[in-house]
Amino acid sequence: MNILKTASAALVGICLAASAHAADITIRLAHLNPEDPFGSHSGAMSSVFKSLVESNSNGRIEVQLFPNGQLGKDNEVIEQVRSGLVESVISSSGGMAQHYPLVGVFDIPFAFPNIGVASKVIDTDSSFGEAFVADLEEKTGLEVLGLLDSGGFFAFTSGKAPITSVADMEGQRIRTMTLPTHEAIISSLGGQPTALPWAEVYTALQTGVADGQMNPVPIIAFAKFDEVQKYLSITNHLITPYIWTMNAEFLEGLSEEDQYLVKWAADVATDAGRAMSRVIEASDKGLPALAEKLDVNVVTPEEQAKFAEAAQPAVRALIAESYGEEGTAMLEAMFTSIEEEADF
Repeated sequence: MNILKTASAALVGICLAASAHAADITIRLAHLNPEDPFGSHSGAMSSVFKSLVESNSNGRIEVQLFPNGQLGKDNEVIEQVRSGLVESVISSSGGMAQHYPLVGVFDIPFAFPNIGVASKVIDTDSSFGEAFVADLEEKTGLEVLGLLDSGGFFAFTSGKAPITSVADMEGQRIRTMTLPTHEAIISSLGGQPTALPWAEVYTALQTGVADGQMNPVPIIAFAKFDEVQKYLSITNHLITPYIWTMNAEFLEGLSEEDQYLVKWAADVATDAGRAMSRVIEASDKGLPALAEKLDVNVVTPEEQAKFAEAAQPAVRALIAESYGEEGTAMLEAMFTSIEEEADF
């Protein structure tokens, strides 16, 4: 195992060295998604961050981008950032869960009433966001630069059958992130959770290793799952965070002026990423494009209530069992923040 880790680190080092350029300071920023700023929210975030940092430092700070999982799996790149091999990463909750399991508190189905409330709660400036970030930073040693939703509410796709009710989940092999909470959701609905890393999902759907998967519409679109699936079911059952982190020692080693620049640029870039998700959802790159190839159905509010009734207790129980009083307290803090933001 140590030999494999050493070899992996060496390969990453070669990749990084090959892309090195002369600059006073270099920030290497990795993410899983396409680099096109109009194709994914992390593509938009990284592009805006690079532009702002390089232009406002007069080129003294260079930002090198590594999209499409070039440096490895999500959890592996987070480890690279923690160790200082890479400076920064925009990662999914699935990757972060292996370093900070309490990210699973977001995984209560139908917890958020709408995208507006979700955007306010899943933000570093919300009452819950501040507490969540502080705890994550304390436990991982990472510095959080941004917190936003992963692209909107989750929908199901399937190559086997449309999902219009809980009964339609029976026996379907649904790919999940490596999150026990996501696996609990699928199991509680009668499906068979199939935990796979992001890089393997397309092939798994293509070959039938998994019948379906769940993700926000923008991710389904840029991942081209319409090429290997038949049905899209709009359930809006879940929303999870993307978490942008940086090596704390690297950030603290910058001058006060450069620290401000990095944090300011990341804040603006996070807003750009959040906005790009909404644009993709509403444009012909999102649902209209998917509807040209997939059979689309919208799960009714009555059936959504049945989904929630089946899945919420299972996830709550898992959080209580796995994370104890700390997990339960954080979950209740999230619900309090949701109520506060919904009350306007």
